[in-house]
Amino acid sequence: MARAIFALAFLASASAFAPSVVRNQGSVQLNAKSKSMPFMECPPKLDGSMVGDVGFDPLGISNTVNDMKWLRAAELKNGRVAQLAILGMIIQEQAGWHDPGAVAKYAGYAELNPLAAPGAVPVAANIQIFLMIACTEIIQTNKWYGDGEPGDMGWGSKMLEGKTKAQVDDMKLKELTHCRLAMMAFAGAITQTLLFQTPLLGGSF
Repeated sequence: MARAIFALAFLASASAFAPSVVRNQGSVQLNAKSKSMPFMECPPKLDGSMVGDVGFDPLGISNTVNDMKWLRAAELKNGRVAQLAILGMIIQEQAGWHDPGAVAKYAGYAELNPLAAPGAVPVAANIQIFLMIACTEIIQTNKWYGDGEPGDMGWGSKMLEGKTKAQVDDMKLKELTHCRLAMMAFAGAITQTLLFQTPLLGGSF
């Protein structure tokens, strides 16, 4: 089951390597082919109006959701978390940074294997992480984007001041591409750890 999930995550993020272009907004023509998968028809809702839309949706998820901005926000959220996760895995495995005081009280905090760590630390530590994730999700559960920008949390907005629409779209595309690449990297990292039980850059836990 775990391998199937990783395979789906890999498939869903493969569009990071497809040519990302912005097309004029409009309806997809009948039987139009996907830019990223020319042997498949382009999903009707993927009309190129959103930055990074290359018609990639082999599972037809866009057909089940009315709010495409909600899907884009979810993609950005997962991609941002994946970027932090893959960076955290590499730093933790290679540097082995731990709070000496915490390790002295509970040896499980020194566990470097990311798949073994949840079972090595106290239950309270896992509950703390779960509650933080739950609170973050609950806050955004009923958020409708309307004319707003999906994924816009107000961070770094000054970096976009004075830029043209083309420049802003280019910045959005760069973030989206990094998000998709990070999701692929995270899926690969977890798969490697699950199969070989070794750190990502070599050595042993």
